[in-house]
This record gives sequence, C-alpha cells and structure tokens, in this order.
Amino acid sequence: MSIQHTSTDLRIVMAQLNFMVGDIHSNTDRIIAASQRARDELAADAIVFPELALTGYPPEDLLLRAHFIERVEAAVERICRESKGITVIVGYPLEQAGDLYNAVGVIKDGSIAGLYKKQRLPNYSVFDEKRYFKPGTDACVVHIKNIPVGITICEDIWEAGPARQAAEAGAGLLININASPFHAGKQAQREQLVAERTRETGLPVMYINLLGGQDELVFDGASFVISHEGRLTQRAPACVEDLYPVDFQCGDTIVALPGEQASPQANVASIYQVLVLGVRDYINKHHFSGAVIGLSGGIDSALTLAIAVDAIGADQVEAVMMPSRYTADMSIEDARAQAEALGVSYESISIELPFGAFLEVLEETFSGMETDTTEENIQARCRGIILMAISNKKGKILLTTGNKSEMSVGYATLYGDMAGGFAPIKDVPKLLVYQLAEYRNSIAPVIPQRVLERPPSAELAPDQKDADSLPPYEVLDPILECYIERDESVEQIAARGFDEEMVKWVARMVDRNEYKRRQAPPGVRISQRSFGRDRRYPITAVIQ
Repeated sequence: MSIQHTSTDLRIVMAQLNFMVGDIHSNTDRIIAASQRARDELAADAIVFPELALTGYPPEDLLLRAHFIERVEAAVERICRESKGITVIVGYPLEQAGDLYNAVGVIKDGSIAGLYKKQRLPNYSVFDEKRYFKPGTDACVVHIKNIPVGITICEDIWEAGPARQAAEAGAGLLININASPFHAGKQAQREQLVAERTRETGLPVMYINLLGGQDELVFDGASFVISHEGRLTQRAPACVEDLYPVDFQCGDTIVALPGEQASPQANVASIYQVLVLGVRDYINKHHFSGAVIGLSGGIDSALTLAIAVDAIGADQVEAVMMPSRYTADMSIEDARAQAEALGVSYESISIELPFGAFLEVLEETFSGMETDTTEENIQARCRGIILMAISNKKGKILLTTGNKSEMSVGYATLYGDMAGGFAPIKDVPKLLVYQLAEYRNSIAPVIPQRVLERPPSAELAPDQKDADSLPPYEVLDPILECYIERDESVEQIAARGFDEEMVKWVARMVDRNEYKRRQAPPGVRISQRSFGRDRRYPITAVIQ
C-alpha cells in the first residue's frame, strides 16, 4: 500500500545503499528496484543515489576500459526506460567528446532532464580523481514538482564555490551526492561543513552518502539533511543500508521538515561498527565461505575474532590455536574460553613437529650461530603455513591479526603472522585495540578479562614480552601518530617531550619496514593516514 503525504510539498528519498564496484548490471537492478519502491511504497517524488552509484566507488582503472564506459551508457538507457513516475538522480561516469566526467544524471519521464559534472576533483589522501576525470564548470538546477533543485557532488560541498553557483542559478534546495569514506570523527566534520554551506547560501542541503566496504575503504552512510537555518533535521544511521524519505515544505523558502535522527555514536563504537562492516563486505563480496583466524590467547587475535563473528556469524568462523614450547598455559586456556564464548569452531594444532623439522633441516647451515629472531620467525611461518593450508582447503579467508603499532615498526613476520587475505585491525593502534576490546565486552563479555590485563607477548621465546623489543605502547603509539599521521620530524616530536633517541629509533624502524607493509594484505582504514592508499613512501630512500 502506498504511503500518502498530503501535508508536504516534496518528498525525496535518500538511497543509502551498498553497491559493488564494477558490477554495473547488479547495481542497475538495485537502482531500478529502489526507484520503484520509493515511488510505489514511499510515495516519493524523487530518489537520490550516491556518487558513481552505477559503477561503485572507487572504480579506479576500470574507468580506462572503453567497454566499461559503454556498459555504463547502456545501463543509463535502461534506467530511463524502467524508472517512470519518479525522478531518479544517480551518479555515474559520463563520457563526452573524449573526456570523462564524474557526473550526475537527473532522469525524468524516460530521459535525461539534467546533467551535472563534478567541479572539485579530490586528488589527495585516498582520492585520485584527476587521474580519470575532467572537472566540470557549470551549475545544474533541475525542477522537481516545480521546485528548483541544485546538484553537487561530494568534494564540491567542501568549498563554497559550487554551492554558491547553484544558488545564484536559482536553486532553492541543494542535493550533494557522496562517496565519503569513514575515518574517526569524520561525521561531525561533514555536518559542520554542510551547515556552513547552508548559512552561506540560505538553502537546505541533502547529503547522501554511499554505504559499504570497498577494499581498504569503508563508506559509512550516515546521510543527513541540514535546514536552510543550518540545523540538522534528519540523520540516517551509520552502516545501515536502507531508503530514507525526506519531506520538504515548499514556499518562498524550502523548509526541511524534521525526520528521524539516528544518534551519533561514540568514537570507539563507530570504529568498531566500521571494522565489522569492512570485514563483512570484504568476505561476502569475494564470496568466501567463511573466515579462519589464528587464535593466540592475546588481545589482537581476540579482537579480530570478535569482529569476524559479528561480521559473518559464529557458524562461518574457525579459530585455530597453534601452541609451541613457548606458549603459556593461560594462552591456551584463554583462547579456548573465547572460542567457546563466541560459539566458533575451534581446534588446537601444535607447531612442535614442523618447527622441530625446520630446525633439524637447518642445523648444519646454522652451525655455530646463536639463536635469534630467525628461530622466532620460523615459528610464525609454521603457523602461517598451517593457517593458509586450512584457508586453501576450506575456501575460507585467513584474517591476519596484526595491529597498526606492530605494522608501523615491523614487529611482524613476513609469510608468518602477516600471511593472509585481509587484515581487520591493520589501521588500529595497540592502545585502541584495548579500547575496542573493552567496548565489545560491554555488549557481551566474550574476551576473557585476563587477556585484557596480561602484558602482551608474541610468545616466540622464553618469557617474552612486547616490552622487551618495543617501547611501552603508551609511549610508542603517540610517537607513531606524530610521525605517521602528522608527518612530524624527529625534532618536532622530541619537542613534545619524548626522548629524542627513542623517537629516532621509532622513526628508523618505521622507515626501514616499508617493504614489509607493501607485502601486507589490505585492511580496514579508520584513520586519516592508513598504510596503503593514504601513505605512499618509497622503499629505497634516505628519509631525513
């Protein structure tokens, strides 16, 4: 049954949906189905989809394939044919006269009623749009039920020019479509920025954001509306896929009527939610049958296991404990306790036989040499071989468990604990790992308290502790934040009160382990400077 809305003049649906990069056919199916639902069930006059919804975001070098663009053009024609009775505002790559644009098509009555080409092309951090697109120059104002609506795309709203241009062209309402990836604290930044545009133009702004995980990026949705007075009137939930109707009262001024406002989450809660979404989408979009994790009894693997279970369900997750001669009894006990608390499949496979075999094979080669990290790494690689074998045999993705602090300074073993297909907490510093674990336990106690309290250890040598090789995380993590995320020099960091020799050591370790990070699996980005798309440093270089 259709929902009637006699008290308002204009209803526009925000389609906060999860699209698959490259799957133009399925994305088109979803756009058409959502448009028909918005028309028939939600009595909407228009529906708005996120940036580059037809292709998914970011399509990267798929855009360089001529056939890819041809498929986009055919999909737009299909949407025109099958989306009558509602205005459809959808993002897609548009080719004109040999140039490619990041564009929005406004589809009405079976044809394109308006086109907008993105003017501000981001080319920083994770964005690389100038590689593919030419910037547009003109405003686009279309009429929906005789209401003049201006269109902009993502980065356009971060500067005053495009919004002001649309207002000067006669717009009474602005729609901004986005593929804005998550980082901690970004939602408040988005809302504050859009409020500035509304105060500058006097126009309400509808901000529609993409949802879903795409490789390292997670798009968290949280679409919203800011009134012409600069006040939030509606906010969709983060990380929830759905259609969200927005009503406007239209007169001399277009007034955004109050709608549901999902409560903003605390920082740690929002990060956990994004990690879960990123893991779920990576596993499901790659059609893995489940996930396997090496469960050590430590905090990193404990958090990773909880995230995996929340992402895809306990029945799809397998935990493997691989004790050695150095594994403490409490580690074995805690690993089993967590597996039982979460209800996952669990088994224990000792690495003593393969470890002993490697030592025997290498005995002559290593004759006369002291035991060192080589033997520690052999243990980690024995575990990597076992886990990858299970992954290959069962079709389950191996999730690695290393955190950002370890990855920064190279406290990880290539082809050992770095072996795997996806790294859920790759961008999570160690201190935040503890906060996230405590947050998860506040929902339900699934991580043993002893795991949270005991000193972290790789357990690759007798009585080993992380503190034997690394500064305390309370010192290390702030130094890493300054060096990696703020690009501060050793001198600048030392001026903050840190020991200069310690800072030099940390910086040197970060620089020399770039080669390891290049070989690491992708992982969820939660910061403004993650390893991978964000931070691109040379492997061979002298870094002063």
